[in-house]
Order: sequence, then C-alpha cells, then structure tokens
Amino acid sequence: MTTTSAPVALVTGAAKRIGAEIARHLHNAGYNLIVHYHQSAAAADELVQQLNQLRPDSALAVQAHLGNQEALQQLAHTSIHAWQRLDLLVNNASSFYPTPLGQVDEATWDDLLDSNLKAPFFLAQSLAEKLRESQGAIINIADIYAERPLQNHSVYCIAKAGNVMLTKTLAKELAPHVRVNGIAPGAILWPEQEAISDDIKSNLLTRTPLQERGQASDIARAILFLAQEAPYITGQILAVDGGRSLTI
Repeated sequence: MTTTSAPVALVTGAAKRIGAEIARHLHNAGYNLIVHYHQSAAAADELVQQLNQLRPDSALAVQAHLGNQEALQQLAHTSIHAWQRLDLLVNNASSFYPTPLGQVDEATWDDLLDSNLKAPFFLAQSLAEKLRESQGAIINIADIYAERPLQNHSVYCIAKAGNVMLTKTLAKELAPHVRVNGIAPGAILWPEQEAISDDIKSNLLTRTPLQERGQASDIARAILFLAQEAPYITGQILAVDGGRSLTI
C-alpha cells in the first residue's frame, strides 16, 4: 500500500453484520478501510473485494485474535503502515452470549472481556500517536446494558460497563487531539449465538418506545456523525436504541 490523501479507518469485527455495514458507510464517505476479522475470512475477503471494485486499493482485510497481545500489536502495526496514516478507530468487535452465575469459567470471562474491553484499550494505546497526528477519533461500541444489567449476561454487562468507562477515560487522556465517543445500540440485529423466541422479540420491541427494531445502517450513520460532524463532542455515549434505555 502507498500513502493516501483519503482518511483511513480501522473497523474491528468488520466482516459481517453491523461491522460490515459500518465499513460500507465509511467507504462510501471516502474512507480507506482496514477490515479486521477473526474467523470470518471468506466474508472479509468478499467485502474487501467489493470495496476495491468500487475504489481500487481502498480496502484491506487483516486477521487478528483480539485476545492475543502479539496479534493486537501486529494489527495496529499493519493499520498504521497500510496507507501511512490513521484517522478513525472503530472498536466494533464484540462477543455476546449468556453467562448464568454459577456456570462462568475463566475462559468465558477472558473471551468476553478480550473483545469488549481489552482489545479496545490496547488498540487505542497502540494507535494513539497516529490518531493524534491526524486529529482523529475513536468510537467504541458500548451497550445500553452497560448501565442496567441484562439477566444471565453478567460478564458481558461487566465488560460493556468497562467499555463505557474506557471511552470516558480515553477522552480525557487523548484530548485535545483525539476525540473518543461510544455508541450504545438497542435492538438492531438479533444475536447469532443465542436463539430468541418470537415472543421475546415481540416483548422487547413492545418495550421500545419507537416500537420497531433498528437497522445496522442506524449505527453506521451514527458512526459517521461522530467521526465527521461532531468536532465538539467527546467522552459521550450515544444511545441508538429507539428509546429502549428509557424503559429498561
């Protein structure tokens, strides 16, 4: 890769679902993309191929296990040197599944904290200097359950609560050169790993003031707003949840 005048973004967990939608929206807005993935190589390669067909040499897929410190450092190194700049880090990758009390082991604890808290911190630390150079931004994907816990998801909620504090701490640490904000999604996409009945889905949407499920594009547009149109906003968590956090 060579230098570029286009802004550059690293999006973790960008191969599928919300991450892929974020990548597409950023690319459409003129960003070059580092598309991080862990196991979804085929989906990441397909997405990068689509983006490069739209704009040659504008996207790169990079594999990394976010729980591995060496892999995190290599991801940061590749992201910095891909186009010799970095303007935006989107910490989107997230593990999510039930952890009933009494059934949690250390591996489960580590898995949920690695993707939701450890990786965002160490990537921010490794990329801070490059983001300072570009007066860039970091956006973390938090959760409305960071403040009010979800039954049987204690470890995930703990990790996301840490993610919220990470956002606020980094906003102070990296000011005035780098803005750091978070987005707390509500019901956007149903979980892949956890079967949810139609009754539970209906009940959740009934308790959402806007009475409907959000779209991945709602999160992507919020990312673009915080990245490009919010120069005086930092240390904030924007709920994109149809009002769900009002009724939890």
